[in-house]
Amino acid sequence: MSERKYDKELEPILPLLPTVTDFSNPDALAEMREARGGPFAGEVPDRDDVVTDDRQVPGRSGDPDVPIRIYRPRAEATAPRGGVFEIHGGGFIMGTIAMMDPWCQQVAAELDVVVVSVEYRLAPEDPFPAGVEDCYAALSWMAANASDLGVDPERIAIAGQSAGGGLAAGTALMARDRGGPALCFQLLEIPELDNRLETPSMVQFTDTPLWNRPNAEWSWRHYLGADHRGDVSPYAAPSRAKDLAGLPDAYVSTMEFDPLRDEGILYAMRLMEAGVSVELHSFPGTFHGSALVGNAAVSRRSGAESFGALGRHVGPVDKA
Repeated sequence: MSERKYDKELEPILPLLPTVTDFSNPDALAEMREARGGPFAGEVPDRDDVVTDDRQVPGRSGDPDVPIRIYRPRAEATAPRGGVFEIHGGGFIMGTIAMMDPWCQQVAAELDVVVVSVEYRLAPEDPFPAGVEDCYAALSWMAANASDLGVDPERIAIAGQSAGGGLAAGTALMARDRGGPALCFQLLEIPELDNRLETPSMVQFTDTPLWNRPNAEWSWRHYLGADHRGDVSPYAAPSRAKDLAGLPDAYVSTMEFDPLRDEGILYAMRLMEAGVSVELHSFPGTFHGSALVGNAAVSRRSGAESFGALGRHVGPVDKA
């Protein structure tokens, strides 16, 4: 670790962070989920300018109902708002709606939009395609109920971080291929996109903080099964998609010392080659999830830039 040039403001927290986590035992994942859910929930008090509403919406084709959480600005709207469909991260095996509460509330309040966050099923109990089908079902419900939600159906974006970014990319592909909701934008932050585990950053970063190659191996193994590096659906691993034309504009962020760095960059470049408008940022001195565990200037900048990109696509329409 000492040979890597981490941002100086992030260096003090490095000794406090886990590196390789043993995700091999499915029976232990429930306890790990419980332990990891606590720190993300309740750290930041609920905002008094945002109203939340928990619901269950129908799953697809006989799948179980899907829990969602809706975030609305408390202020009365004078016109339909933009909408953001948020998918939490967690390597397809961890994470909850609650961990994204602060982000969703901030987006709703500061961008004056309606946010819908989804509690999709997790692997290994529910491997692919359960998670992405839950996301697609909830997104379809959001689009179909845009009027009741006070959302402009032409200004719905999809957003996700880490595995949530991969699920967002897969859901956007589904929406295109199935003639589903017409998304205006996809925000893919540090996305997990490629099950082949062959990029230089994936091969190199075996002990980086919070996420690394061993963790990624188990993430894909639980999500896809024993043949997790084989030829799989692009809805599982969007990097496997042969055609990226016709997808919504994108913002893709990557972190320098993140095994997922190169697959994010390559996906952004392929989107550009397919004629999709893309903003791509790779932040120096950072690692996977560093924006969540520190207040470094580079973390604040990455958050401000992704917020800005999202706001340009779904924020209030300028009537001037």
